[in-house]
Amino acid sequence: MKPPESRTSERRLVASLSGGFLLLFVALALFDLQQMTHWINLSFAWVVDLFGPLWQVWMLANLVIALVLGFTRYGDIRLGGNVRPDSSTFRWLAVIMCTLLAGGGVFWSAAEPMYHYVTTPPIFADSESGVSAVSAALAQSFMHWGFLAWAALGTLSAVVVVYAHYHKGLAMRPRTLLYPLMGERIETHWLGTLADVVSIIAVAAGTIGPIGFLATQLGFSFEALLGWENNYTLQLAILGGLVAIYTLSASTGIEKGIQWLSSANVVLAVILLAVILLAGPGNFVVDAFLNGMGVYLQDFMPMALNRQDDAWLGWWTVFFWGWFIGYGPMMALFIARISRGRTLRELVMAVAIMAPLVTNFWFASIGGAGIFYEQALSGVVSGPLQDGGLPAALLAVTQQLPLAALMVPAFLVLTVIFVATTGDSMAYSIAMAISGDHTPRTRDRIFWALTMGVVAAVLLRMGEGGINALQSFIVITAAPVSLLLLPVLWTGPKMAHAMAYEQGIVTHQLRSEELTKPASSYQTD
Repeated sequence: MKPPESRTSERRLVASLSGGFLLLFVALALFDLQQMTHWINLSFAWVVDLFGPLWQVWMLANLVIALVLGFTRYGDIRLGGNVRPDSSTFRWLAVIMCTLLAGGGVFWSAAEPMYHYVTTPPIFADSESGVSAVSAALAQSFMHWGFLAWAALGTLSAVVVVYAHYHKGLAMRPRTLLYPLMGERIETHWLGTLADVVSIIAVAAGTIGPIGFLATQLGFSFEALLGWENNYTLQLAILGGLVAIYTLSASTGIEKGIQWLSSANVVLAVILLAVILLAGPGNFVVDAFLNGMGVYLQDFMPMALNRQDDAWLGWWTVFFWGWFIGYGPMMALFIARISRGRTLRELVMAVAIMAPLVTNFWFASIGGAGIFYEQALSGVVSGPLQDGGLPAALLAVTQQLPLAALMVPAFLVLTVIFVATTGDSMAYSIAMAISGDHTPRTRDRIFWALTMGVVAAVLLRMGEGGINALQSFIVITAAPVSLLLLPVLWTGPKMAHAMAYEQGIVTHQLRSEELTKPASSYQTD
């Protein structure tokens, strides 16, 4: 165990390196955004070409292994030991649903299906495929936001973190993912510091993007609805309100603000979906969802491993895989933190099956409604999307819905809460990663919540170029993170076996004594 002064020094080093890198990014953008964008684009293309195939294989293997563990005897493992869960099942599921893909999915649910409807994805472009444009559009969206995406954010990686933290007493940090390979040496090794820093940078970049996009989306909506000029002043005011919400939520902790905000988000989302289904194009949405899911499941493997158009993959599938992989280590910490006392089967069911199905239905409802109105009047959704990008898509769809005067502001509120639930949980996770504590200090959570808001404010000042540069940068940061996550394909099952042996689920040990000896005590912090 490291002495307290050593841990304090390590925390400061990780905070300084990760925070300093974000400041350097902002400084370079302010100095010469065009040149920095050029460098990022070159790096983006290199990373996509080199890591794209690896990411596609890793995403598929991660899902398959997680499902095997979850639905065999290993699914009976009680994560973190025989303790009671910290929250009710509903609140646990609500936090999962609103934390992982919420920040991005809320923006892409209206836009991506429409993009794929207007321009058919390459795998379905063959006129002999027999797949309708609607089903192709939704199936491709399901691929990007469904089973593979969710499983990458908290299944095998969370198992490794649970074992290292709760069973072996290591600090709650991304470096714990390397514990099966290096043992307790990872606590003081420079590779541990590097793992923490790249994970924090990746998740900060992935969270700042949606925060900035929300300011541009609401600014666009206020200009279209109320005539307010969509300038930096308006966007900064929106950003300030959002930062205040998720900072307050993060400061009160998981058991209070984060759970309350997530629960409210789920209730509002269900109400809005009910209105769409009952008063809007409900039959079309249900049919589109079922047909899209049929195509998605039938062509799952070809879509998952498709390599026929490198340029298209770089801007769609590989981009998303890089984004989600970048979130992976920090999400593993967060899922491990909130899932203590749950079984591994519950975790796999919630993260790799239930959440993807709900997400797919959300995309079918919002994106499917957009396609329905687009078929009725060509250009009603695709036109604004082409002219205004992501911020225009959701507004264009909600304006066509019944009770639009109520639905438009309700969806804007929902969007704010969705992004806030991502901001608060990521501020909490970053504070955990730096401190290594199960419950990090309130001031650390507030600091990182405010830091992400400040960086978003600076990038907004530079216009769309700053946020777009950050979006591409997310994929670059995923390159080192993917190397950190690669070993969980075999260390995850090893840790599951070690926990199963400790809990009497299996009777034979692994060869490595360090990983199989019963823990003397469980972490209770």
